[in-house]
Amino acid sequence: MKLRVLGCSGGIGGRHQRTTSFLIDHDILIDAGTGVGELSIAELAAIDHVFLTHAHLDHIAALPMMIDTVADRRDRPLTVYATKAVLDSLRQHIFNWAIWPDFSVVPSAEQPFMRYRQIDLAETVTLDSRQISALPADHTVPAVGYRLDSGAASLVFSGDTGPCEAFWLAVNAIPNLRHLIMECAFPNHERQLAELSKHYWPDGLADQLGKLTRPCQIHISHLKPGQVETTMQEIDRCLKAFSPGMLRNDQVLAF
Repeated sequence: MKLRVLGCSGGIGGRHQRTTSFLIDHDILIDAGTGVGELSIAELAAIDHVFLTHAHLDHIAALPMMIDTVADRRDRPLTVYATKAVLDSLRQHIFNWAIWPDFSVVPSAEQPFMRYRQIDLAETVTLDSRQISALPADHTVPAVGYRLDSGAASLVFSGDTGPCEAFWLAVNAIPNLRHLIMECAFPNHERQLAELSKHYWPDGLADQLGKLTRPCQIHISHLKPGQVETTMQEIDRCLKAFSPGMLRNDQVLAF
């Protein structure tokens, strides 16, 4: 499997600031933030599956526009996978005819442009031998992370989360872990805001990574624009033992 970073920023502003979205191979998206706009129409039309970590706008913003753009180029529905709470939010607040058409019944309920597929925590979805599993997370709204397992190796994406004991228990149970993408939204001087919004800050992430028992490559995502340099300097200092790298647009991780 290959993960291509379309967006990994905690906000927008500037040429390289795109919010969270990862393209898996050619046909799967993990989250649908503004990074989806980096894809061509042909690439958008090839996506069959979208897995959402949660319903915050920076992770779903491009989904309605994406479906609208390529619906006439597809012969089957796009499947959106998420927990019940996330799907309920999409139905109530996005695809509700007031904000955007309900593509789960357009052009008909029998042959829609989009269909919902509810997943539960710890559930694994298998797509052509690729396994995608929902992992625990602790955010201000219902949220999950994801494990992507090619069979040869696994990649874990934390999604948006603060400290979460269940997440580390799940990660430590993965025998073939190769990549771990962790969010770290705020620098240390904004720890109080990080705790309030259930995100990580460098010292907090360093403390939590002490619970990791599996060797892997660690990648940092969701840095707030305008504070990237400060936050990464703090990460490099307090997470030196883990040698983390900052995730970048168009970066490709193979596993």
